[in-house]
Amino acid sequence: MPVDKLDRVLVGDCIELMRALPEASVDMVFADPPYNLQLGGDLLRPDNSKVDAVDDDWDKFGEASDSAGTSFALYDKFTNAWLKAARRALKPGGTLWVIGSYHNIFRIGTALQDQGFWLLNDIVWRKSNPMPNFRGKRFTNAHETLIWAARDRANKKYTFNYDSMKELNEGTQMRSDWLLPLCTGGERLKGEDGKKAHPTQKPEALLFRCIMAASNPGDVILDPFFGTGTTGAVARRLGRRFIGLERDPDYAAIARKRIAEIEPLAREDVTPKPSKRAEPRVPFGVLIEAGLVQPGALLSDPSGRLHARVRADGSLSAANALGEHRGSIHQVGAAVQGAPACNGWTFWHVDVAGARLPIDHLRQQVRAGL
Repeated sequence: MPVDKLDRVLVGDCIELMRALPEASVDMVFADPPYNLQLGGDLLRPDNSKVDAVDDDWDKFGEASDSAGTSFALYDKFTNAWLKAARRALKPGGTLWVIGSYHNIFRIGTALQDQGFWLLNDIVWRKSNPMPNFRGKRFTNAHETLIWAARDRANKKYTFNYDSMKELNEGTQMRSDWLLPLCTGGERLKGEDGKKAHPTQKPEALLFRCIMAASNPGDVILDPFFGTGTTGAVARRLGRRFIGLERDPDYAAIARKRIAEIEPLAREDVTPKPSKRAEPRVPFGVLIEAGLVQPGALLSDPSGRLHARVRADGSLSAANALGEHRGSIHQVGAAVQGAPACNGWTFWHVDVAGARLPIDHLRQQVRAGL
């Protein structure tokens, strides 16, 4: 990617600007496209005050007098064009996030599949503070949907920082429903008139989660509907590069000012937790070869009640009421418990300096030296 394109907000038509980017040059796309809300008039509160809804020209497709079919056809044409341009810019292992409401997300989902994207997840962003339904004729619209998709089905090497997401969720696998508040308070950008600078500004917490989940420091994040720059602000803070495309020069100016005030975090503070799956494989026998476990040593379960003897070939032997057992650390661990399976690395323990530690502790020592 040319340096003059990185960490910049480019003003113009997003489709043309994406076509000008080098092919397969970005690692992740986050897109918050127009929703095509098709508002039929002003929305009023019970006190007759007007709700500041999305009625900007960029969210309109066709004339007000056009039929819904015409609006949908124009929107689908636009959607297919920007998705095609975004897919071209993505690296083979890249992924795309797109957010929308019930007005447009289903049409976008169809277009994604038609173009060869591979859908990985749909995420429900539950708003903890949604706007109520003032007319009382529908349920309160309290969520938006994100689709996360890989560039294509064939490439399985897309980035997903599973362990970091688990850490963010207090050690529990993160689910696909995210409870986060709307952008309010000091985070909400306002113009000189005191009104919202942008009607659909997304909370930084939402972008934080997407970027942390699907990118690494130094990766290039492309946002074709940049608005006031939430994607760029979070990307800069997390040590990622960004390219923002925005057709409104006023929004672009706000975004540039906002991002310029961001101080990037230290690289060591934003690097995702390494995945256990990516760690080098260390057989139990390597611990014996390294002298960390001696043949003839006794391993025990966490309680110290169950035992197995280490053999020179890396297998274990044990005997109990269930019979004689010999095999791998996993097989013998399962057998002595009468269980269908066992993770021997965490089940079997060894005494180290007077402390009973899982043999995985010794495995990590070996990995640290590789």
